[in-house]
Parts: sequence; structure tokens; C-alpha cells
Amino acid sequence: MFEVVYNSLMNNGLITAFAVIGITMYISHFISSRFTRGRVHGSAIAILIGLVLAYFGGLNTGGEKGLADISMFSGIGLMGGGMLRDFAIVATVFGARFEELKKVGLIGLISLLVGTVVPFIVGVTVALAFGYNDPVSLTTIGAGAITYIVGPVTGAAIGANSTVMALSIAAGVIKSITVMLTTPYMAKFVGLTNPRTAVIFGGAMGTASGVAGGLAATNPKLVPYGAMGATFHTGIGCLLCPSVLFLATKFIFG
Repeated sequence: MFEVVYNSLMNNGLITAFAVIGITMYISHFISSRFTRGRVHGSAIAILIGLVLAYFGGLNTGGEKGLADISMFSGIGLMGGGMLRDFAIVATVFGARFEELKKVGLIGLISLLVGTVVPFIVGVTVALAFGYNDPVSLTTIGAGAITYIVGPVTGAAIGANSTVMALSIAAGVIKSITVMLTTPYMAKFVGLTNPRTAVIFGGAMGTASGVAGGLAATNPKLVPYGAMGATFHTGIGCLLCPSVLFLATKFIFG
């Protein structure tokens, strides 16, 4: 019986991945509702569980893809890849109403630009503090502080090494978790109560997963609008970091 189950899991990697993620989400939401009364969203807890599993998976196999290095869970590498990630982001935005998006106006554009430049500067500053001084590394880590998607995209475009790209992803993941955990607590203070402010918030924060998880714990109806702003933010980051911001960093740091 065990051999039949094992072979089924091995031969259907993507289905196994969906099952593992489903179980993880169930446990995460149970912990969220039972122990935090929903204030810490299940998605944030699921990310933490995923990071722990990835660490031990990579540690036991000596690999570089975390849990996906274990043959039984290889489907997680596909499920967590760019294709399904981007599909999920686009699918989330389908719940938004265009009429509400038009109300954002100029402040939405300003939030996108500020939300891109300020995290970049913070990321570059932290990278300098840890001894990185070449423009490629500084730009890549700064881009990672925008989102964990912009970091590797920028690093690949300007020729960063794998270590620096990994650091940029780590910076983006930390930002995502921070936004996800703090959004429910600061929502009232920043007026995060309507679609307009949700778009602005998504544009300023930028991390689609963090914004979506945080808004889901605050008001699920605002998730599509926040995700829309965050998606635009990611696009602008991927456009500006390998070009304008890289040239500016190269000009300043030589």
C-alpha cells in the first residue's frame, strides 16, 4: 500500500505539489484563526512554514531549490515557478472594477515612483553597510528591496552573480512578510478602507504577495485593488532598475 502511494506521489509531481500546498494552507489558516484570531493572515504563516521546509529540504539534499530538490516534491519547483506565479497575480486583479481604478489619479503614479525609489535607496544603503560597493551588486540588492521579483530580473539583466541575486530575493521576501504582517495593524492609521487607497497602498508597497495577504486579513474586498497597484509597481521596478537606477548607481559609485 505504501509503495503504491509513494509511486503515485512520485509520478504525479504537480498534483503532489498542490496537495502539499493545500495541506500547508489548511494548517496555516487554522493557526491564524485559532491562535491569532485572524490578525496574522494564514498566508503569512504559510510563507514562514514554506521557508522552514525549503531550508530543511535544501539542507538534507545539499541542493539549491529547497524542498523541490527532494524527488517526491519536485513538482513544487514547477508550481512555484514564474508561470503559475504570474497567472495567480493576473487572476487576482480580475476582481477589480475599472471605475474605481480611474479614481486614483496622479497620486497613484506618485505612489508608484516613490514606492520604487525609496526601497531601492534603502536596499543600496544596507548593501553598502555590509560591504558591497560595486554598482551591479548595489543595484541588484536595491532592486530586491523593491520586490523579490524585481531583484533577480535586474540581476540577470546587468550580470550579477548568483549570491547577490539570492540576497536580493531574501530582501524581497523579508519585505513581503513584513508588509503582510503589519498591514492589518496600520490599516486604520493610513485610511486603508476603500479601493482608491488600496491601489495607492499596493503601488507604494509593491510586493504583490505581501499586499494581497495583508489586505486579505484587513478587508478581502480590497485585495484586487491592492494587487493591481502592486503589479504595476513590479512592472515599473523591472523597467527602471536595470536602466535608469542602474545608471544612476553606476554614476555615483563608479
